[in-house]
Amino acid sequence: MSCSKINLLGLPQDELRKFLALRSEKAFHSKQIMQWIYQRDCDDFEKMTDLSKSLRNQLKKDAKIQSPVVEARFDSIDGCVKWLFSSGSGQAVETVFIPESERGTLCISSQVGCAFDCSFCATGAQGFNRNLSSAEIIGQVRHAMRVLPRRSNGESAITNIVFMGMGEPLANYRNVLSSLNILASDWSYGISRRRITVSTSGIVPQINKLADDCNVSLAVSLHATDDNLRDQIVPINKIHPINNLLEACWQYAEKHSKRFITFEYVMLRGINDSFDHADRLVDLLKNKPAKVNLIPFNPFPGTKYNCSSKDTIHHFQNRLRKLGLIATTRKTRGDDIDAACGQLAGKVKDRVKKPLGNKIIKKKKYIENLNNNSEIRLQ
Repeated sequence: MSCSKINLLGLPQDELRKFLALRSEKAFHSKQIMQWIYQRDCDDFEKMTDLSKSLRNQLKKDAKIQSPVVEARFDSIDGCVKWLFSSGSGQAVETVFIPESERGTLCISSQVGCAFDCSFCATGAQGFNRNLSSAEIIGQVRHAMRVLPRRSNGESAITNIVFMGMGEPLANYRNVLSSLNILASDWSYGISRRRITVSTSGIVPQINKLADDCNVSLAVSLHATDDNLRDQIVPINKIHPINNLLEACWQYAEKHSKRFITFEYVMLRGINDSFDHADRLVDLLKNKPAKVNLIPFNPFPGTKYNCSSKDTIHHFQNRLRKLGLIATTRKTRGDDIDAACGQLAGKVKDRVKKPLGNKIIKKKKYIENLNNNSEIRLQ
């Protein structure tokens, strides 16, 4: 047996049961330990008083509860909060809390950087370093739960969690799935799966896998209505074009009681914001379990894009609604602290892979990884 201590934070319950079984302990203790870690925010095994003394001693010997370190906190004038979490060796990822009157949304990261190179996104411009562990993912939530003041009714400030921070969640499938199950567990935070959203740039095999594994809400970064434009904006489209992506989305919705899929559409001036684009978007999504979330483009250093005007966005949204789609426009929040959608960059050093370009996207080995592995390995 390894002498290194296992981190119980983010450890799936089935693995926690195995950990206990190897030490001749009963499986039901996994529930107690999870409640102490997540519901009671306890890092000290000695304080877990409903566990036997011998088990507590065993835990102190073989286990730890280690959260990611917070490097900095930034508070926006509009109430948003951004944290910078260290992920080692000078790397850092960002997490954002967005408060509203009736809800509070925590936007969390799943990777250090991102390899998928969506051209409107600051994270993609940073390149990719590595996947976050489930402890690093859950640790973002745990810290926010700990420091944010509770609502007046005593409930948590966090009502919704979205995997829309740094990284492509479905390219870190195993650790993201573990995190999803922990977030929804009755022995942890018990967050409704409908209130947890995974956003993806469109990895079709992983969407299909998620449909079988976990019934959370799904958001898809669409951003274009034809393959030629989407190839430029979202390069993964060269592997999984729009028709294939939409087919996977409708299958996902069918498996989950026709739950609506959210299609994210960043508004880029003169690129994808004409009435022709709106009409084609309607052609793609009308009479389907779909809703459109228009996102005003948020600039970042070095970008080649500008945001569509407020009038253009307003008329685009009205056009979609008039033609039968559910369409909303996301209110820009936290832009004064670079916490708005598309602005998260963190600190990405020692990149093992530059952003996705035409070279990597054509590699057979990369495509095989997309189809065969539970997480994407960039080599």
